[in-house]
Amino acid sequence: MKFGVVQFPGSNCDDDALHAIGAVIRQPVEFIWHESQQMSGFDAILLPGGFSYGDYLRTGAIARFSPVMKAVSKFARGGGLVLGVCNGFQILLEAGLLPGAMLRNQRLRFLCRQVHIRVETTDTPFTCAARKGQILQMPIAHMEGNYFCDAAALAELERNNQIVFRYVHADGREAGPNDFDANPNGALAGIAGVCNRERNVAGLMPHPERAVESALGSSDGLVILNSMVETLSRRTAERVSA
Repeated sequence: MKFGVVQFPGSNCDDDALHAIGAVIRQPVEFIWHESQQMSGFDAILLPGGFSYGDYLRTGAIARFSPVMKAVSKFARGGGLVLGVCNGFQILLEAGLLPGAMLRNQRLRFLCRQVHIRVETTDTPFTCAARKGQILQMPIAHMEGNYFCDAAALAELERNNQIVFRYVHADGREAGPNDFDANPNGALAGIAGVCNRERNVAGLMPHPERAVESALGSSDGLVILNSMVETLSRRTAERVSA
């Protein structure tokens, strides 16, 4: 199996992602430049955090038109695994590969701190190695992480079990209204991450690649990366036995 980490002008978590995949979980990984228009040879794609194209206009709004996103969209339509982290999540929203949008954090502050998120479903390639209800600690670093969608879209997310992660207190309690200790950016329904209906594309605002070694304060991000490896291993085994 092989991972690809997309590099946009302004990406700043690409090296972190490459290290987490290559040095920590020890899987083959390469950078993919934003002008690339093909994904052949890759099994999973990660869109990292940062400030793609300086975050001009809106976060992810310019990166959405980058040549590589046509290839990412085609890869996703073919069932390939795509994970967007922070700015990568914002880009997937702008590209229409995930539902919803990002607003400025409710208190209009850049946030850089540890948060706790709860695994809402294990029925995705990104959480299959987790336990439902498991609490993960990871850092956030964003100004526009306030997830929003209209009431009909929220109902559909709930109905299709597409809410993958929610911001919660350390003990798993959900955040109340204006409970910025647990839901620091004020995201709708505490949503920290979602997936598409086909479940092969997901995005989250917290950074799993910055939570893969105990020296970083948490290794909980490995749950997400190991879930992807488990899914890809199972797919390989199924192809071999077919």
